[in-house]
Parts: sequence; C-alpha cells; structure tokens
Amino acid sequence: MIRRLFERDLTVGELARPLAMSLAAASKHVMVLEQAGLLRKTVSGRKHVCRLEPGPLASASEWTSYYSRFWEKRLDALDTMFRTDREPIGEEP
Repeated sequence: MIRRLFERDLTVGELARPLAMSLAAASKHVMVLEQAGLLRKTVSGRKHVCRLEPGPLASASEWTSYYSRFWEKRLDALDTMFRTDREPIGEEP
C-alpha cells in the first residue's frame, strides 16, 4: 500500500483492489498506517482518500541506515576474525 501511495493519492478501494483483500481488511490496514502516522485519510462523501505522509518513513530510513552501517562493520570484523584466526577444519595445531 505504501509503495503505491508514493505514486499518487488513492482511495481505500483502490488500495485494496490489486491486493485481493476485502474493503474491510483494507480499511483496517489503512487505520493502522494512519495511527502510525504513515498516511493521512480524508473523507469526501463516501470516498476515503489516502495520502502518504513520508516524514515517519524518512526517520525510519535514517534509523535503519545507521544500524545497517553498524552491523555491516561488526559482521565484516567477525568475518575477518574467522578468516585469519581459524585453522582449517580437520587439522590439529
């Protein structure tokens, strides 16, 4: 749903259609995304139009980017340790 909202504003029905889910299920998903601050829903008559709110996504992206770099460094160090400190299996010192 979020990916599609990057392209344009969509109604709840438009969001549900390609996902083969009921309108009720899509509405629940939209409600969760709205509570998380990821989208804003406006009601005009019977139309419920959803608009992406990218701010929280930017914050999440920054957070995951920081920790991705952190873990990449740690895993690189672990890989180096295994490659340099470990003797081949089956050989005794």
